[in-house]
Amino acid sequence: MADFEAKAFSGIAAEIAKSKIMAIIPARGGSKGVHRKNVRQIAGKPLITYTIDAALACPLIDRCIVSTEDEEIKRISLDAGAEVINRPLELATDTALSEDVVRHVLKNCMMKGELPKYFVLLQPTSPMRNEKHITDCIDFSLKVHSRCTISVTEAEHHPYKTFYEENGILAPLKNRQSLSKPRQQLPRVVRQNGAIYFMETVVFLEQNSFFVDPVLPYYMDVNSSIDIDSERDFLFCETLMSGSSMTNG
Repeated sequence: MADFEAKAFSGIAAEIAKSKIMAIIPARGGSKGVHRKNVRQIAGKPLITYTIDAALACPLIDRCIVSTEDEEIKRISLDAGAEVINRPLELATDTALSEDVVRHVLKNCMMKGELPKYFVLLQPTSPMRNEKHITDCIDFSLKVHSRCTISVTEAEHHPYKTFYEENGILAPLKNRQSLSKPRQQLPRVVRQNGAIYFMETVVFLEQNSFFVDPVLPYYMDVNSSIDIDSERDFLFCETLMSGSSMTNG
């Protein structure tokens, strides 16, 4: 994007931003790993409704907007209580960037004079992320004046114990000493789980990135961090949900 356009976004954003928080849920109709996963039933509800329900239940969120090009997703989202913004087809391809999708939503809001001060990006493939996670993440971010917070979970495998391959030969990613060190002696390593991205709108419009220093972590447990991308993920998540229902019942 041209510099002058970025500056224009920034200037307008600073002028009309409100002290409100918007949830943005990107949900296209196509998917590679699991066919039409966003509308597929899991534990009795379409996958996307878990994220919509969690967003609407969060007392700190003022608006919940789903960005999609798909008619079935639009209908389900509206029935669940979310607003819908029509996504251009060029932003619904396998190669489309989430940054461009979010920018399209914010630009649409800006044209109506409804740009929020903050937004929280919630991917619909994280059904175990609930309203408490969202509320705690936002509350934490506001209290410490974070302009960028990303939800993370402990990495299952420490990268210092991995190799890279070059010309058929393995070499330590870090060094030989790290391969044999106890995990407790290595730096704490986390991974983004894709569940929550909290950002100040102006910062995102200026940088066009969900990672803008200084980035603060919001920690989530492994089960809550499930990101559905395969049939195995669906089955595992449904098993967890069923077990939770039996326990709570």
